[in-house]
Amino acid sequence: MTLTALLLTAVAGLQGLPLPYSPHRDDGVTLILLGCFFLSSYILFRSRKFLLQLVKEFLLHRERASIFDTSTASDMRYLLLLIVQTCVLAGVYMFNYFNETNPSLVLSLSPHLLLGIYIGSMLLYLFLKWLLYLFIGWIFFDSRLTSQWMESYSTLLYYLGFSLFPLLLLIIYFDLNLQTSITLGLILFFFAKLLMLYKWIKFFCNNLYGCFYLILYFCALEIIPCMMLYQGLVQLNNFLIIKI
Repeated sequence: MTLTALLLTAVAGLQGLPLPYSPHRDDGVTLILLGCFFLSSYILFRSRKFLLQLVKEFLLHRERASIFDTSTASDMRYLLLLIVQTCVLAGVYMFNYFNETNPSLVLSLSPHLLLGIYIGSMLLYLFLKWLLYLFIGWIFFDSRLTSQWMESYSTLLYYLGFSLFPLLLLIIYFDLNLQTSITLGLILFFFAKLLMLYKWIKFFCNNLYGCFYLILYFCALEIIPCMMLYQGLVQLNNFLIIKI
């Protein structure tokens, strides 16, 4: 090799390998989490008493009219934002999970596009679930009971979002391994489902025979749709990798 070639090599240096994609280096993920933090802080400041009242009503299970009937328009707007926030954080969690289990996704598609797909899937899932609950309540139960159940279900969604936020901070910015992040996510998931089962029994079951029937009914409305959502996202990922 000539002296000129050696000098050029020294000046140019060796070409480095690009770093693999990681959510904690993604400004889009950081902005989403930062926005959720400010949104939660603002809503807690403005509607803290109302949110605490929802938790109290959820735990005590008093026979009453729906607390939504006496809530203000601003409270309802804040609660709607909290539901959207829960879907956004759930979408970020699934985005991080699939990025760990299938890194080829971010090589085929823009990470921000994938993140938008997962968030949109969560919003669509919740919307369809909401319609399903309203339809079943319209067929089998009276409007007062259906309204109380939807209130309890919504309360779980609000606080699920609050719980997902610190979990995502740990997963993304403290480099938790995949097994730990899955374990923590499953613990949160099953705890929320246990609370939902508790409310189902309180609302719709008055005897032991009804409890066993209700468990089957609960699985059909809660466990199976979640499994279908997961399988649907897996198939969607495979389709995106093949077609794009």
